[in-house]
Amino acid sequence: MMPIPLPVPSSPGPWSVPGAPTLPRLALEPTMLRQGVFDGAWWPRSHHVLAELPDLITALAAHLGRIVRVGLDTPAWEGVPRTLVVDGTVIKIGRFAGSDATISLTRGFQDHFLLLVVPPGTQPETASSAMTGAAATGNHTPAAELLHG
Repeated sequence: MMPIPLPVPSSPGPWSVPGAPTLPRLALEPTMLRQGVFDGAWWPRSHHVLAELPDLITALAAHLGRIVRVGLDTPAWEGVPRTLVVDGTVIKIGRFAGSDATISLTRGFQDHFLLLVVPPGTQPETASSAMTGAAATGNHTPAAELLHG
């Protein structure tokens, strides 16, 4: 399985080229052996689920297979629907109270992936460090430490 490269530059700067598609800022653990706390990290540009989630699901489906369910902390997001259709697939959205610093994605039955969610507006250096830590093989650093370390 090919890893998704970390699309966060080492220095601050613009994140998109005018006229180019907006790709999710995403990093996955390269082996996908799932031996750490996180299977990667995602840095959305906003708190708007309908603007952010479809691109994430499309990108993950290309690398992981069909995503059928997403679990997220609804108070951390705006406009959370019960379902979302992405590329012709109905995605169920589970609501849970917990950490706004995580998102759970399910493919098939009980096949879960956990991503660290770097809050929109995070400084690029902090975001890059948190994403690198969450995507490291065998990571065991808690979300709060990754985001504030």
